[in-house]
Amino acid sequence: MTITTESTELDPVHAEIVTATLPLIGANIDTITQAFYRRLFDNHPQLLRNLFNRGNQAQGAQQRALAASIATFATHLVDPALPHPVELLSRIGHKHASLGIVAEQYPVVHDNLFAAIVEVLGADTVTAEVAAAWDQVFWIMANALIDLERSLYAQAGVRDGDVYRRAQVLARVDDPSGAVQVTVAPLTAGALPSTAGQYVSVGVTLPDGARQLRQYSLIDAGEHGELTFAVKPTGEVSTWIRDNLRVGDLLDVTVPFGDLPRPAPGAPLVLISAGIGITPMISILEALDPATRVVVLHADRSAQTHPLRERQRELVAALPDVTLDIWYEDATEGAHQGFLNLDEVELPAGAEVYLCGADGFVRAVRDQLAARGVERVHCELFSPNDWLL
Repeated sequence: MTITTESTELDPVHAEIVTATLPLIGANIDTITQAFYRRLFDNHPQLLRNLFNRGNQAQGAQQRALAASIATFATHLVDPALPHPVELLSRIGHKHASLGIVAEQYPVVHDNLFAAIVEVLGADTVTAEVAAAWDQVFWIMANALIDLERSLYAQAGVRDGDVYRRAQVLARVDDPSGAVQVTVAPLTAGALPSTAGQYVSVGVTLPDGARQLRQYSLIDAGEHGELTFAVKPTGEVSTWIRDNLRVGDLLDVTVPFGDLPRPAPGAPLVLISAGIGITPMISILEALDPATRVVVLHADRSAQTHPLRERQRELVAALPDVTLDIWYEDATEGAHQGFLNLDEVELPAGAEVYLCGADGFVRAVRDQLAARGVERVHCELFSPNDWLL
């Protein structure tokens, strides 16, 4: 069943029950999500082969992300001192839209999740009243996501879930860092318009027949509808792309999505990245008003592992009011040695900051920014839990 009310608040009785049972749910949430995914994939094995990221499942990353989303959403829902949790869902909604998730899939999640809750906690604990309270939590979250995803599909000019387009590979460039730049164009008429900082989902069929999906940040959108994204070969899909994809091949590529906001006109920018986190920064640099004051900061292991290094330098050189600072772990002429340290950087007053990299890097830099009193920080991670930032 689906709660059809548009209310985004818990009934008072349900709020009391959720508050009382949240510690118990929280203490068992990891076990519950493991049971949920086991049930889901036993009942719907095609989801693991053709929708969910098998790598994240094997590492437990997706399970931890679901656990965190449920616990965080419920905590915010019952605590009036915290922001309403619907405000936290933008990133999840964009990720779902990029995968073509539709409203009809949410009851499948609901049924398997609540069966997992009863399995772990027992029917004596999950009484009808407890189940009804958590049912309302689920559907407040689900309906908010459904509404958001429908609006994203409408903005993209597509039917709900109809996001995949057959595209042909026009170019492939092997970066010295090992990353691969892929340029594609849809076979059917009509471009796939994008804005700086967005990404696409790419679907490939692997040797075992599974169709796996991964999301890659766009680094450029051409004048004739082509899109260029960069791939760092670390998992099974990105490694397959590196080893097998050639010019002329066909891929399934989605309409672009992503909730990084456009830079405010006239505001100075600080672009901070590490590793393949450079990709959204490249797209922002590609689209910038030349009059923008920009500070570009990047961290990597070495000049050899620095993705899109030459393109970054070209874009920086083409802008009149920009500075570039690099940190490498290896001693390198012209770069700082060690980890990125904002104490060495002058940040423009009132700057908007865009930050992208691995989880640990983003958290460490965000702490440095907070210590400097910087508040306008837009974070992007390439992990299931990135929405928590």
